[in-house]
Amino acid sequence: MRPIWKGSISFGLVYIPVAVYPATREEKISFRQLRSTDLSPIKYKKVAEADSKEVAADQIVKGFEYERGRYVVLSDEDFEKVRIESTHSIDITDFVELEQVDPKFFYKPYFLEPQKGGEKAYTVLHKALSGTGKIGVAKVVISNREHLAAVKPDGLFLILELMHFAHEILSTEILKNGSATAVTDKELKMAQALIESMSVAWAPEKYQDEYRTALMEIIEQKAQNKQVAGKPAAAPAPTNVVDLVKVLQDSLNRTQSLKQKRASTRSSGRSTAALVKQKRRSAAYG
Repeated sequence: MRPIWKGSISFGLVYIPVAVYPATREEKISFRQLRSTDLSPIKYKKVAEADSKEVAADQIVKGFEYERGRYVVLSDEDFEKVRIESTHSIDITDFVELEQVDPKFFYKPYFLEPQKGGEKAYTVLHKALSGTGKIGVAKVVISNREHLAAVKPDGLFLILELMHFAHEILSTEILKNGSATAVTDKELKMAQALIESMSVAWAPEKYQDEYRTALMEIIEQKAQNKQVAGKPAAAPAPTNVVDLVKVLQDSLNRTQSLKQKRASTRSSGRSTAALVKQKRRSAAYG
């Protein structure tokens, strides 16, 4: 994989050459728009609103609408004038407690790989952050845009996680309802018991994109000219707000029953495996 950016991490007088690699990928199923009669792909033309005439690429400029219908046009030279110095550096200006940062600020992680000559300082920074529970808050320019970012330890490596600026985080004042409704102690304890019964160790590979899988199955069947049978969706039963405790209790009973069945299945599987091994040993010595 090729790095998307090369530069350095800097804080104080420390300079660490690094390369930046994507840490996630988004798997989308892409579709083309086609003409229904012959499945010819649809192309898009850039046309002007004023007369609906097609506009050549060399006649298109970038404009900012500062009032309705009124624009300020910016040229390439204008964009060059606002270039800032930190185009090749992840400049850490502060270190803060990770727990103090609202998770909504983080949105896109990248791997940071040390480059030749930076291995020692990279390791020191990684171990220092791991031991303090802090993150480095930095500014970085990627694709001609300045980002707020955090430098975090992750396993044996550091990651660079892009962050929203404060003005990009919306206030909850736009919402009408929250968690101010009164609840009883019994409802709360029952909900906590249900949460506890459904608690497991975090295993991200357990969670799969079932919609994408089902959609790919349909695509494969249609590609083979097979008939696709639809599956009716089960409508979720609404929560009985009149007797929430009963709903929680039923949920708890169901969860415990499922756990017992899974435990029984695992136990049965081990017993069968042990019986097979015993029979093999008996046959071997017989």
